[in-house]
Amino acid sequence: MFHVKQATPPGPPAPGVLWFAEGYPGRGVGVAKIMAVANQKGGVGKTTTAVNLAACLAAAERRTLLVDADPQANATTGVGVDVGAVKIHTYHLLLGTARATEAALPTALPALQVIPARRELVGAEVELVDLPDRELRLKRALQAIAPRYDYILIDCPPALGFLTLNALVAADSVVIPLQCEYYALEGLGQILDTIRLCRQNLNPRLEVEGILLTMYDGRVNLSGQVAREVRQHFPDRVFRTVIPRNVRLSEAPSHGQPVILYDIRCPGAEGYLNLAREVIDGAKTRAR
Repeated sequence: MFHVKQATPPGPPAPGVLWFAEGYPGRGVGVAKIMAVANQKGGVGKTTTAVNLAACLAAAERRTLLVDADPQANATTGVGVDVGAVKIHTYHLLLGTARATEAALPTALPALQVIPARRELVGAEVELVDLPDRELRLKRALQAIAPRYDYILIDCPPALGFLTLNALVAADSVVIPLQCEYYALEGLGQILDTIRLCRQNLNPRLEVEGILLTMYDGRVNLSGQVAREVRQHFPDRVFRTVIPRNVRLSEAPSHGQPVILYDIRCPGAEGYLNLAREVIDGAKTRAR
């Protein structure tokens, strides 16, 4: 099911041209499923999840686009893109000065592209305030490019501002990473309330793809307690997959690689490969 091989594209594609390796026909649905990876609490594994789920979906031969909507640009560097060399990025999409096809860049995985971010994206929060249809900017930017992909993942900033709101309006569903610690539970209610309000007012099709338990440590009682409590309160919303605390998973971003390229045999890689299977199998089930 998974084919982990690095691409060797001959440099960046020409503007408006997306490069895919041969042999990656995708799932044949025609329009991408768009998933926002969101949690207003920082340090829960949000960017780690966006990068590695996108990489694992690409390894499963699903044409995948990772959209970095976080001014920290960690998802951009996490797939090996040099932020300093980026010319067109998410900021330009939101302001309407560039098309998504111009911003998408290849990565080391043949079926994975990324729309990068830079710290200038911070300014978009202020500039969007006075623009018409400010909540719809990202949705409109992605509409033209969506038929080229099977999955689009949006890495949201750890806040509930206009950047996250744009992602929620553009998305079909939300993946919510949840660190297996007590304080993370408090933030879960806030993001679920935000999703509910967005569904009522801006995006009626938005649903929770799943709550993902991250940084699980079986040696610590609290991890088990948090996992049990979340599954008890949200029995139909929690992924079966649990992402463990793992040194190799933490090291991978410093090498500009998803964990399946850095160390595919480590527990972190196994966790995200299992998560990709769940996402793909869930899509198949809903399609029946």
